[in-house]
Amino acid sequence: MIVMTLAEIAEAVGGRLTGPADPGTRVTGPVEHDSRKAAPGGLFVAFTGENADGHDYAPQAFEAGAVAVLGSREVDGPAVVVPDVLTALGRLAREVVDRSPDLTVVGVTGSSGKTSTKDMLAQLCERLGPTVAPEGNLNNELGLPYTVCRVDADTRYLVLEMGARGIGHIAYLCDIAPVDVAVVLNVGTAHIGEFGSADAIAVAKSELAAAVPAGGTVVLNGDDARVAAMASVSRGDVVTYSTSDPDAPVHASDPESQEGRFSFTLHTPSGDAPVRLAVHGAHQMSNALAVAAVGDRLGMAPGDIAAALGEVRARSGRRMDVFTRESDGITVIDDSYNANPASMAAALAGLTEVGRGRRKVAVLGYMAELGDSETAAHEEVGRLAAEAGAELVIVVEAVAERIAAGAAACGVATEVAADQDEAIALLDELSRPGDTVLIKASRYRTWRVADYLRSTHTLTKEAHA
Repeated sequence: MIVMTLAEIAEAVGGRLTGPADPGTRVTGPVEHDSRKAAPGGLFVAFTGENADGHDYAPQAFEAGAVAVLGSREVDGPAVVVPDVLTALGRLAREVVDRSPDLTVVGVTGSSGKTSTKDMLAQLCERLGPTVAPEGNLNNELGLPYTVCRVDADTRYLVLEMGARGIGHIAYLCDIAPVDVAVVLNVGTAHIGEFGSADAIAVAKSELAAAVPAGGTVVLNGDDARVAAMASVSRGDVVTYSTSDPDAPVHASDPESQEGRFSFTLHTPSGDAPVRLAVHGAHQMSNALAVAAVGDRLGMAPGDIAAALGEVRARSGRRMDVFTRESDGITVIDDSYNANPASMAAALAGLTEVGRGRRKVAVLGYMAELGDSETAAHEEVGRLAAEAGAELVIVVEAVAERIAAGAAACGVATEVAADQDEAIALLDELSRPGDTVLIKASRYRTWRVADYLRSTHTLTKEAHA
């Protein structure tokens, strides 16, 4: 974190110093809300939850070297006490940004692909200077300020993923970390059960585009009509990208696939360059174009952008992570982190490409938060599995059985497993050497299946995507 005294932190967050707190004590270490990660010179953030009270872990944090606690009540030691700890953490993060005049903040949002694109953006920015980006998908009102607080005096680029479960969420995140470059990937039906409509989701995502000031950059997906329309709310310079439109400032031509990895010619306002992605999936080509648009605006030459795109790897697990088992030659596509209709479609398209010429199996589970569209969306996934060439669909849990119905209606062999253990048993029984197996569902619902395939066999790592 940017070094601050306890007095400066208290002023920034609207708190008061308590206990033996010396106003001049400097916080030189990390800001952590897990006492097991507390470190010398750091600040421990104590949240009160349903099952645990972080204040009770203050002694462990002090023992690890933390110099103070940011909490909602006094502890036995130096503390900055505030009415609301989460709000205070956001204010502290904003102070970090305000004290970093040379920092460029890049924000990315979308119904799907945020984390993969964030990982790509981080690796591109690292070629330009010291960069901070979240691990995994820390994209909410806790994860984002926690990430921002990792910025120090040397950081030049801050790449942030921004999620939303309602109108105003992204605007709040942008108040914490004002963005210089915004990237909006797509508007899908993820969380539509909470938003009510795709149009409402578009309004939420557009808050990122609207937050960019004049002189900043807004990168929009020209292949998504709702995203392209966000140009009307932007004060910044708008750059669109497209996988097919040659009139888009950043676009691709001559795409080719080799076992699910795409190559194409990248076209930017600064010139052209050939790209061969190391990550899997046709959807990654669109994500790569978004990253290329950012690179171009940051002053990178087309060849340097292409080189960066050719070397990026996934840093967040369970996202189009492809590996082959030595024991039987089965290729596994672990995309199990989460799922919505758009990401399911992208993963199934990846199954087609990665599994070209081989028998294909899809292990699929429930997609959450779809509201009234739940039944139709799950049946559509089953039909898409058939179109992808899956010869066997194993559905995990009865709650997702409409996937099986959609696949069976297209003539695909299906099985509905009561739980993940039964799905594993079915895989052991029904898979064949050389198969390609896709694993995907909403969070946790197929993780044990993927972990089983990893843990029970010697693996040869192919790539990440």
